[in-house]
Amino acid sequence: MALDGIVTRAIVHELQAFIGARVGKIYQPSTHDLIFILRGAGGGGKLLLSANPTYPRLHLSERSSVNPAEAPMFCMLLRKHCEGGTIESIAQVGMERIIHINIRTRDELGDVSAKQLIIELMGRHSNIILTDLASGTIIDGIHHVTPSISSYRVVMPGAAYTEPPQQHKLNPLEVGKEAFIKLMADTEEAALLGESEEKAEPEDMIEGDIAELLRSLEGPVQDGSGGPAPSADPAGWIVHAFSGISPLIAGEILYRAGKEVVSQHPEAPGKLWAAFNSVMTPVRESRFEPVSGNNAKGKPVFSAIPLTLLGEEVRHYGSISSCLEEYYGDKAERDTVKQRVADLIRFLTNERSKNVKKLAKLQKDLEEADDADQYRIWGELLFASLHAVSKGDKEARLVNYYDENQAELTVPLDPLLTPSDNAQRYFKKYNKYKNSLLVIEEQQAKTHEEITYMETLLQQLAHASLNDIEEIREELVSQGYLRDRSKKGKKKKKATRPTVQVYTSSEGVDIYVGKNNLQNEYVTNRLASPNDTWLHTKDIPGSHVVIRSEAFGDATLEEAAQLAAYYSQAKQSSSVPVDCTLIRHVRKPSGAKPGFVIYDHQKTLFVTPDEERIKSLPNTLRS
Repeated sequence: MALDGIVTRAIVHELQAFIGARVGKIYQPSTHDLIFILRGAGGGGKLLLSANPTYPRLHLSERSSVNPAEAPMFCMLLRKHCEGGTIESIAQVGMERIIHINIRTRDELGDVSAKQLIIELMGRHSNIILTDLASGTIIDGIHHVTPSISSYRVVMPGAAYTEPPQQHKLNPLEVGKEAFIKLMADTEEAALLGESEEKAEPEDMIEGDIAELLRSLEGPVQDGSGGPAPSADPAGWIVHAFSGISPLIAGEILYRAGKEVVSQHPEAPGKLWAAFNSVMTPVRESRFEPVSGNNAKGKPVFSAIPLTLLGEEVRHYGSISSCLEEYYGDKAERDTVKQRVADLIRFLTNERSKNVKKLAKLQKDLEEADDADQYRIWGELLFASLHAVSKGDKEARLVNYYDENQAELTVPLDPLLTPSDNAQRYFKKYNKYKNSLLVIEEQQAKTHEEITYMETLLQQLAHASLNDIEEIREELVSQGYLRDRSKKGKKKKKATRPTVQVYTSSEGVDIYVGKNNLQNEYVTNRLASPNDTWLHTKDIPGSHVVIRSEAFGDATLEEAAQLAAYYSQAKQSSSVPVDCTLIRHVRKPSGAKPGFVIYDHQKTLFVTPDEERIKSLPNTLRS
């Protein structure tokens, strides 16, 4: 469900509380996203501005994000022009998905200047543009639009700001009953006229064209005109005629109006207006009640106003920001992560497949080598019975002195060799297979270790944030699996401590979760104290979880076990076994892969991951 004009109006209404607030710090955690830290007399807030082409949005946020070591150029420019400034106004353009934030600040000389931040939330054309308020000149935009991309409007430093193309739609909050019903009738008539002109003869078509020309000379095209016939497609007509209304809201209007509006029922215009007005009245009066739920197709949707078409399973929110925060969650980041990790997943999957094939081959070799003792017995029996065997014999029937029943067995012979040489041949085979058994078992252990390592990394990528991906990539480079892609001579700053997700239990105890091997080793081997409690899924790839306290109750232990199960390969399973022990009983073997540990004195808990419960726990990022 895309963010529409009604949701945009709700956001702007909520942000009115920050007029007069000062812009503190500005961050740009990703290519499309900005974070403004706002400070005011009534408390502060964190404002997320996103020009993400798939998930554009603007709302207050409580989510933690990792910022790059070096701020991008657009972020530096915003800091120069906006940090320390005061927000003078936050306004929506009509019912469009465009928001203007005016900021008054002082330049380097101490002179007062005004800047306008324009947020355009329009799908793949979304943008965040900083302009000089007095001249309307663009200072810069988070996404540049050159003349080669668009001849209509250019978004480049120094260019004059041009609004997006007008859609000539009516503002639904300013339409009365008479105007609504007249527009509905005019559109119906125009649609019927269009159909008759299509069916007309060529000479009639000329008259039709002339009539259309004459109509166009009479005056400008009426806003909201055109579109499908209301009787045939009322939802399509509403979306076409009025700005800020999404197909979801149009569907809600039809749902409230009833079935009569889909036909040329004489009461249809009145019923459709009544439903339209019932939806628009709370919007007009800024009485927003954000909700989310699933539509008839099972797709999750949200709205700034109550939706009767959602049925009973509806979730209500205290603010539009909390609604958007939950709806979008980490969708935008997950999409970006998916793009970034595609090559890593492909590489790790191929490596795992190669090791699985190698393991099968080693097993086959092991089965062959299991015959080693038989060759030794044959050799010894031949040596003990050299007098009974002659050169040229193809086999020898000998008494097996190693068998309790002294049974007779048949030993194959090479007729070209002497009995003594045949015995020696079996001893050589025995020694060869005996030595290969040691090598095969060693290779099997290493191959199992490789498969476990690849599965662990694949599991970590399933939960990885953008910051986690780079740490996993660096780990693969350090382990010799990947080549270093960084430019030669350019030294990358390495953080002394990784950034770790920290949850706070219902009892107020900190629970640290390592989401990759670098974080796991830091949390387990460097951060935790000997008497802290360590948790990990039993025999399942997953995160290291540490309870940073010696005193806690069953609730904290249960929540930590939930986190260990949730951040593991068994996330979707039930009754997941989770081992817990003290840190002093956890150790890393010499030469082991990153993140691999052994432990003892553990007890095993069985939990079923509850995503809602985990999301309800307060969490932050710490380094």
